[in-house]
Amino acid sequence: MAIRMKTVVTYRTTAQCPTYARTEIPIRDLNVTIDEPAERGGTNMGATPTETALTALIACTNVIGHKNAKRLGVDLGTVTIDADCKFDRRGVLMEEEIDIPFPEITLTVNCTTLASLEELAKVGAETAKYCAIAKLFEAAGTALTVNWVKTGEV
Repeated sequence: MAIRMKTVVTYRTTAQCPTYARTEIPIRDLNVTIDEPAERGGTNMGATPTETALTALIACTNVIGHKNAKRLGVDLGTVTIDADCKFDRRGVLMEEEIDIPFPEITLTVNCTTLASLEELAKVGAETAKYCAIAKLFEAAGTALTVNWVKTGEV
């Protein structure tokens, strides 16, 4: 008998805030530290909250991209992801309220693969449908562009 995975789950955690700049968040058996750099009063023990948002987008693109590639029978080969992110800091600097703090993000998914450009485009289109973090950015008004590029063959 196959076990059916739940489609909606609830995440719960209680974060510790040892300083105004550092937050320690237990997730599963991990402890994620979000922090500010020393020059902004932090201890530089982790990425900032806004850096974490960008890294989550990159990681989600990687995970969901590979899941879709496997489902479609496409070998992505070696993958790197370049990010170019515009971040309007006026909000976090408390100069003024900003409706779209990340107005524009471009990711370039570089694949050294035998896959065709058409196959990569299909993986990209499917990934856009299912990447939860990309959906969050787009719903927030970010102009998100994800380019799937063949950089060579393995």
